[in-house]
Amino acid sequence: MAATRISERLPPLIDPSRIPVAFGNRAVPRLMSELQDDEPLIRQGALCSLCDLLHDPERAYEALHHGCLERLKVLLKDDDGLLRTKTSEALYQLVTHSVGRQAVLQCDALGPLSELLDEPEDACREKVHQVLKMMSEFPAGVVRMVSLGLVPRLVTKVPVEREDIRELVLSTLSRCMRLDALPALASDALPVLKEQLNHPSTRIRRAASAGAMAISVPAEGKVRVCEEEVIPVLVKLLSDDDTEVRANAAGALMYTAVITRGKYQALEAGAVPPLLRLVDSEHVASCANALRALTCLAQAPSGRARLIQNLPQLEARLNHPASIIQKAAATAIQVISWTP
Repeated sequence: MAATRISERLPPLIDPSRIPVAFGNRAVPRLMSELQDDEPLIRQGALCSLCDLLHDPERAYEALHHGCLERLKVLLKDDDGLLRTKTSEALYQLVTHSVGRQAVLQCDALGPLSELLDEPEDACREKVHQVLKMMSEFPAGVVRMVSLGLVPRLVTKVPVEREDIRELVLSTLSRCMRLDALPALASDALPVLKEQLNHPSTRIRRAASAGAMAISVPAEGKVRVCEEEVIPVLVKLLSDDDTEVRANAAGALMYTAVITRGKYQALEAGAVPPLLRLVDSEHVASCANALRALTCLAQAPSGRARLIQNLPQLEARLNHPASIIQKAAATAIQVISWTP
């Protein structure tokens, strides 16, 4: 016969770190109420449960409708480190959805979030930078971050952050520099990027080389790349094991070689042979950037003399299926074949 005794042990699937979620439409309103509870453990459990719900776009929309962001902005300033970490995680879950990104910008949640860049908890800073990286993938997010003046602060964080967070910082920084590289130049970002270009981590080199390409777009950036002697490092990266690093390095040389000083520094650093190897690459960005960089180098007499013998190799690219490579090859051939 069955006994009536009730066990004091919790069921095996109960997670004590999470608040039980109410059924149906009551789930989110109850969590919103518990986020304001005076007891830290209640707030922590509510945040853990909320993070689980926010994976669902419909739940994310519902949470925003019930004022989720306003409560999260308050919790970002909580004295409890775990609460700040879980709040940053909840924000990251939100910005993975389109409706969440729009809401974060409308409610100006990036401002309070940016105050956690100096957060002592590594896990919290990692979530903060994950949010910033996600937001930097969209034009409106980049505009907001630049307007908040985050670029100089991000530059100072690159040398001091651990590797996994540093890659996030560099990725965000490179996207901000695509919009406007001048704040980064004013913050002496180029020496910081140059140091990271030699990092053993492929991800960090990839992000740093993307930043080097972005910072070399404005005229001041081209000059600074030459002054800081970054070109020999970029030439070395043309032979990197990673395809994206090679493409970014070729792009940075492409922009820098627009000015005369950049042309001759690249030629002296031996940029022509590795660029010619990239011309045969099936990676579209690598090939196109290499062709454009060679076009710039061919505008110098010594560069044209060096490349005239490689015209058959360039002419073979005229049959490439990508129109961007066809056009770049045609322009390179025209410049190299030009005679005074």
